[in-house]
Amino acid sequence: MTTAPNRSSLTITRPDDWHVHLRDGAVMAGVLGHTARQFARAIVMPNLSPPISSEAAAEAYRAQIMAALPDGADFTPLMTCYLTDGINPAELERGFASGVFTAAKLYPAHATTGSAHGVTDVANIRPALEAMERIGMPLLVHGEVTDPAVDIFDREAVFIDRVLAPLVRDMPGLKVVFEHITTAQAVQFVTDAPANVAATITPQHLHINRNAMFAGGIRPHAYCLPVAKREEHRLALRAAATSGSAKFFLGTDSAPHAVAAKEAACGCAGIFNAPYALESYITVFDDEDALDRFEAFASLNGPAFYGLPVNSGTITLERRPVIVPDQLEAGGALIVPFHAGETLSWSLCT
Repeated sequence: MTTAPNRSSLTITRPDDWHVHLRDGAVMAGVLGHTARQFARAIVMPNLSPPISSEAAAEAYRAQIMAALPDGADFTPLMTCYLTDGINPAELERGFASGVFTAAKLYPAHATTGSAHGVTDVANIRPALEAMERIGMPLLVHGEVTDPAVDIFDREAVFIDRVLAPLVRDMPGLKVVFEHITTAQAVQFVTDAPANVAATITPQHLHINRNAMFAGGIRPHAYCLPVAKREEHRLALRAAATSGSAKFFLGTDSAPHAVAAKEAACGCAGIFNAPYALESYITVFDDEDALDRFEAFASLNGPAFYGLPVNSGTITLERRPVIVPDQLEAGGALIVPFHAGETLSWSLCT
């Protein structure tokens, strides 16, 4: 139900966020409203401490999220299971059958924030993957190798060759979401793969290349994992997102960290883009003269891949400038949002 492109406003089916970090405790309560204001549903990442690796833990986390929602919010968290080397396939089957788990997340051990309990070798979770293939449970993949001999800017491409391509070949019935892709190689892999392979794309990887981390000095608030890559990769991602292909859909990977945790000797990876996610995304589609394809990317492709109904409501964005604040407060913590200090040309109507 997209309105005609190049107008002063755009009304689309209410979108979903297919990859978000809500954290827990006071910070979760502080950031949750930003996601719930824009999205009807969100795939919630399980990399807490301890990780969400059981149906009971996911139920408890979901209850915390629902209790922290702002009054009147219409939002459904979709829970995921954190895969470990010793994950019990029966736990996945029970959680998926009951509707508690929507998907399961593969973090290569030590690849990113909260991945210390992750998978050390995909062979270790083969029984779990076989169960997931049989029951139609999607596998969500953080696609980077952790071999220290591999340059950090090459770790996604090497993961495709070493892990993902063999996995897709050997398990043709497994539904796979290659999350937060950052390279032209990932775009090509997903494009060429069968229909059971799709990918999410973040707003930051559409807007910045790796120069953003070094503009006049170290810029920790532009640091996320996977890291932004060369300009050629950013352009490939923009082309994929705005192409109209059903294989690509919205996933913010919004990952809040307090300023002190980012601006540190060993700063945390993650970009907090939730407050102005839709404004950020639509700016890209506007720049690429692809407003007519925004609804598919934001609202239609994700539900189709997950086998879920499209949302019934709508949201409207106006071509009206909004200034992104330098910092936001969440549960007593100050967090720098993506586009801090910038003026975006679109605003979400509330």
